[in-house]
Amino acid sequence: MYLTRHQTLAGPRWALDGRFLPPAFTLGLLLELPAAAGADLLTALCTEEPATGALLAPIEPAQEVWAAGVTYLRSRDARKEESSVADVYQKVYDAARPEVFFKSTGWRVAATGQPVRIRADSGWNVPEPEMVLVINRAGEIVGYCAGNDMSSRDIEGENPLYLPQAKIYDGSCALGSGILLARPAELRSLPIRIEIVRDGAPAFTGESSTAQMRRSPEELVACLVNELTFPQGVFLMTGTCVVPGEGFTLRSGDTMRIKVGTIALENSVA
Repeated sequence: MYLTRHQTLAGPRWALDGRFLPPAFTLGLLLELPAAAGADLLTALCTEEPATGALLAPIEPAQEVWAAGVTYLRSRDARKEESSVADVYQKVYDAARPEVFFKSTGWRVAATGQPVRIRADSGWNVPEPEMVLVINRAGEIVGYCAGNDMSSRDIEGENPLYLPQAKIYDGSCALGSGILLARPAELRSLPIRIEIVRDGAPAFTGESSTAQMRRSPEELVACLVNELTFPQGVFLMTGTCVVPGEGFTLRSGDTMRIKVGTIALENSVA
């Protein structure tokens, strides 16, 4: 089951496998239910009306986006390369408690086809392609989408306490192109790919797999919801396994094509 959100003349509207759901349907309604009941609800509500309209980010203002960091060996190494206190990231990678931080409110998220941004006060900026978990109010994983966790590596590298400035700003988060309902076991070996195109030619390509994650999706979710409630669900970025090297930084006009499993996300830098 594949959920997409579309812009219509009457406002945003959700669709299931290419057919519209009723206008009153919300993602929050789905994520208030136990995971086992979600598929039955969607099947019962789906109409025969073909979905039309531009794709929107598959999230609503009621949901937040959080993120987990240093969950892959490549991410740990990249954070150590950029930082003046590299041992901090080694300790997080090995620790029992993962790094979890706030990333974005739902209304700030860019959709596939919409631009993202790099900070004007940063000289080293990269995209981070990630599997993004969709979690209901009970802390159950109901599916996933593709995500781009834009990051200013020089700001974070200067001091780990600058992480919010490096990660949270206008145009720093993209999700898309829809939500694929899936069980946690189906998420453990998804391919993750990225291509960055500059002036019509590939400037960087990379690929890996969620099989390389240091921690399981369930472990990351358990940490996030341990002392936080999300009445209408939450999204969790699970860290990156493909990071451009030290000599690469994004420029305005670059296009990023990300694919996580079967879900594609494309954004250009404003």
